[in-house]
Amino acid sequence: MKTKTTFFCQSCGAQYAKWMGQCQSCGEWNTIAEEVVQKEEKRAWKAESQGVRPINKPLKVSEIVLDAENRISSTDTELDHVLGGGIVLGSLVLLGGEPGIGKSTLMLQVALNMKQNVLYVSGEESQSQLKMRAERLHQKDSDCLLLTETNTQNIFRHITEIQPDVVIIDSIQTLHTDAIDASPGSISQIRETAGELLKFAKETATPVFLIGHITKDGQIAGPKILEHMVDVVLQFEGDRHHIYRILRSQKNRFGATSEIGIYEMQQTGLREVTNPSELLISQKDQALSGTVIAATLEGMRPLMIEVQALVSSAVYGTPQRSATGYNIKRLHMLLAVLEKRAGFKLAIKDVFLNIAGGIQVDDPAIDLSVIVAILSSNENIEISQNTCFAAEVGLAGEIRPVTRIEQRIAEAEKLGFEQIFISKFNKVAQKDFKIDIVTVSKVEEVYRKLFV
Repeated sequence: MKTKTTFFCQSCGAQYAKWMGQCQSCGEWNTIAEEVVQKEEKRAWKAESQGVRPINKPLKVSEIVLDAENRISSTDTELDHVLGGGIVLGSLVLLGGEPGIGKSTLMLQVALNMKQNVLYVSGEESQSQLKMRAERLHQKDSDCLLLTETNTQNIFRHITEIQPDVVIIDSIQTLHTDAIDASPGSISQIRETAGELLKFAKETATPVFLIGHITKDGQIAGPKILEHMVDVVLQFEGDRHHIYRILRSQKNRFGATSEIGIYEMQQTGLREVTNPSELLISQKDQALSGTVIAATLEGMRPLMIEVQALVSSAVYGTPQRSATGYNIKRLHMLLAVLEKRAGFKLAIKDVFLNIAGGIQVDDPAIDLSVIVAILSSNENIEISQNTCFAAEVGLAGEIRPVTRIEQRIAEAEKLGFEQIFISKFNKVAQKDFKIDIVTVSKVEEVYRKLFV
């Protein structure tokens, strides 16, 4: 059989008939490489039944019968929560994250704790290394089967013998199939091996988890089509220097993409954090200037997080602006609002902002807490530890309403806060909230209530 080659962009997976210097799809230079795409008739996975598959007939919407989604529990409440209630049978789940963030630890922990027959396939660690990791997780007596293999033909041969209920692959970039004469980790190999696993998952109703590496830009390595092929894309985020990890859903065909799961990294593995608000607020003996509590939402879950700001005189000619866990452009905008609308001279001062706990927050409802933290540090006046904030700030200096305000108020009340600042334009239903709700409409009004 004649060998056939084509050219793929190693960054985005675009295919070309000839070599080009720049990818016309993503604009990257020198990322197009030649790969062999010759396909053999023999595939790694074949359906058990060799009969002719029935042809689907077109049906009206009223004629289609809905089957209940069969889900199995992973015994990890945070993972089940992010997946939408459990693992759907026949689903293909892709888990991505930075090196060393804890992807393999999370999936091995899930595999060791599940009651189902689980096959954990590793192409990066030996069986003795996996046993050492299992002992560190205090799960030496688990019935989970560990396999170190990278060839998909051999993997499917073991799957046929074992008949597992769940398959975990660590990682998709290490697999290779004999149907494609290309190196492991190449675009064509990732596409072909993922296609074989997808076919296996759908034909046998077996859930398959794929662990994927990410590029320096934070994207999952391999062709973009990989994310389109799978049913669920999960991102494992966090700072390796902090103990908290966030499992975030970027795509979910069986549930919402706004849910997150929070874990705490310990020596014995990942611990599920059921009440993250208490952990994300640092315990202090006394109130400190520049420290403010914000009522935010991550998915459907309300969180109370600590916003820290430091304003000091600029040593050099150009003031510094730094933000950790917060959008730096948003910080620039809020500083401009304070300068223009409220008259605070912050252009000649250094401003540093930090979201405690090492988490990344995109909720605009923390705008008010960011402004109050900056003003508190600038005036060197502390804010009461029993006060929190939940509102967005507009370019005109107005305090704008935010969504699901009652959820935020209820979370603040549950954690013992006595006062919460919200927008005057938020419609709060008549409920018996014991917390004092302060409504404001302008930044100047907030300043008068807190610092004058």
